Amino acid sequence: MKAKKKSVVAIILGGGQGSRLYPLTETRSKPAVPIGGKYRLVDIPISNCINSDIFKMFVLTQFNSASLNAHIKNTYNFSVFSQAFVDILAAEQTPDNPTWFQGTADAVRQCMPHFLNHDFEYALILSGDQLYQMDFNEMLEAHINSEADISIATLPVNDKDAPEFGILKTNAESFIESFIEKPAKELLSDWKSDVSEQMKSEGKHYLASMGIYIFNRKLLIELMANPDAKDFGKEIIPQAVGSRKILSYQYEGYWTDIGNIDSFFEANIGLTDDLPKFNLFDDHNKIYTRPRLLPPSKFYKTTVEKSLISEGCILNAKEISHSVIGIRSRIGEGTIIKKCYVMGNDFYQNIDEMNEDISNNKQLMGIGENCFINNAIVDKNCRIGNDVYINGGEHLADFSNKLYAVKDGIVVVKKGAIIPDNYIIK
Repeated sequence: MKAKKKSVVAIILGGGQGSRLYPLTETRSKPAVPIGGKYRLVDIPISNCINSDIFKMFVLTQFNSASLNAHIKNTYNFSVFSQAFVDILAAEQTPDNPTWFQGTADAVRQCMPHFLNHDFEYALILSGDQLYQMDFNEMLEAHINSEADISIATLPVNDKDAPEFGILKTNAESFIESFIEKPAKELLSDWKSDVSEQMKSEGKHYLASMGIYIFNRKLLIELMANPDAKDFGKEIIPQAVGSRKILSYQYEGYWTDIGNIDSFFEANIGLTDDLPKFNLFDDHNKIYTRPRLLPPSKFYKTTVEKSLISEGCILNAKEISHSVIGIRSRIGEGTIIKKCYVMGNDFYQNIDEMNEDISNNKQLMGIGENCFINNAIVDKNCRIGNDVYINGGEHLADFSNKLYAVKDGIVVVKKGAIIPDNYIIK
């Protein structure tokens, strides 16, 4: 039995302040953070929905939502003759809800009046900061065929990763019997579940919640009536185990939680692998984003190895390797870029503006000449001068000033930063 397209509404949780992704979230919400050179994080769950024929989507957010609003408004415009939409619901004070969102479940609770204006039988609840490709139709069919009240997408993990997740234990029919949040390693032996032979061979015996849920409409309304339950992972799901029929839907593909700078950086650099775990070149799982009318990228004496180059770039660099170069990037002669994510620019400088900057000894937009940048993220609209040396790595302690931050050895040049000539970070 297949769920009708009109019977599903997707609710994408934009997350909180995103402090673990600072400074990338200093001026933007987590779902609006650029990824893969030309996309935004929010494009991932929205694209998964579109590829699964789910066209009614809400994005819930409350921090720094201006750029997210602009991106969604300029990107997801459906036919006026369809009922498809992507709507942003920002936290709002009402007589019944005078506070901001207090957690994932509280965010859904506060927005329930908006959801209930639409016809749906099932609510698909997603995170706005995960990288994966999933056909939600398969999960919906499993949910309906098993007559479950709630379904949770689960990922087999090993004993090293299990303490970082909510771990579920299932019976022979894949229904969840118990749940523990971030278990200590010494408790794991009691939390093994039935997984595929492939997962067993990889030492992945534990089922972790991916933060992807399906709720029946009636049950969601009932659970949201309790104002004391603020979070799905910490309260709603644990309290429902044992009293509700909860299905574990096992997913064995690539999935990563973009929770901090390290995971964000590795997810982007991983896109440059020969066979990346996240496939951008799949006609059946397209990633949708804002269509930009940008020219092709231009190179001059540049050696490029295992890198992604976005549209509209002007690259005179000496070498670019294992890096993701974002839209409208400009990189000067003699510069070497290694294992970096350069996010690019929101606009071009024209010749007059460049000549004026040069006459005033001001850095141009982009990265200058004869620079060396390794193990770094360069946020949008930066002006990096000539002969700048940035060498990230474990030898660097965590640090932050107005120009850049260091987290887990990764140097993050802040959005719009102006780095003077001969500046050194090593």
